[in-house]
Amino acid sequence: MGEFSMREVTRENWRASLDLAVRPEQQRFVADYVPVAAIALTKAYIRPDGLIWVPYAFYADDEMVGFVVMAYEPGRADNYWIFHFFIDQRYQGRGYGRRALHLLLQFVREHYPHCRMLQLTVHPENVHAQHLYCDAGFQPTGSLSGGEPIYRLALSS
Repeated sequence: MGEFSMREVTRENWRASLDLAVRPEQQRFVADYVPVAAIALTKAYIRPDGLIWVPYAFYADDEMVGFVVMAYEPGRADNYWIFHFFIDQRYQGRGYGRRALHLLLQFVREHYPHCRMLQLTVHPENVHAQHLYCDAGFQPTGSLSGGEPIYRLALSS
């Protein structure tokens, strides 16, 4: 299956991230606007809610196949979030979503050692993503953010 990696979106690769998209019927699961990466890159600059936003891309060999954003509050161990996690429509159905989530969790443990609680929201109709996150250890909290259920994963110290 080749090399699978995760790299920060930078001035060298940001344009390629703008070409990533989900299928039209999945769009409401990922973001209200397209291209998703443009919104995420804007958030990285604007820093809504006082969070640091860092966009990353997933690669199969040297081909960009997916996207995610980490957002966190400096100095807090329990305010880390995953936003806009998706695999491009051209690469779905190849197991990249599961591989990307596994790689992301490994990356968080290695590069964000202060993180003790990782959170995300899932569109209530996105059953596939709910199963993916629960299989990775995320649990629903019973709370909502923006009308979407919040899931949390406790990371050990």
